[in-house]
Amino acid sequence: MEINLIKTEKNFRQVLKRFELIFDAREGTKEGDEAELLSILIEKYEKEHYPIEAPDPIEAIKYIMEEKGLTNKDVVKYFGSKSLVTQVLKRQRNLSLKMIKALHSGLGLPYELLITE
Repeated sequence: MEINLIKTEKNFRQVLKRFELIFDAREGTKEGDEAELLSILIEKYEKEHYPIEAPDPIEAIKYIMEEKGLTNKDVVKYFGSKSLVTQVLKRQRNLSLKMIKALHSGLGLPYELLITE
């Protein structure tokens, strides 16, 4: 078993094919160890070549509201008032620290998602 860093897209596709073949290998076996190493290399390559940016906080809030069937009226308790809900969701006002804490504890949204630079 010779494993090297993934340097090209072609090499990446080859490693993915091999990984698919041994994905279900038992832990502690030669193939299991190989699968673990390949997964680390695949993750490294994907982070470098296919970075995923964090979702926009407002879009995340809207998504959670839709998933949970919540209306603007339902989330007033996290924002403070109906007008604040409207202003934030229309991007006319930024989230405050108080809103971020309430959205985190009430809807389970991660702080990292709600706090932007």
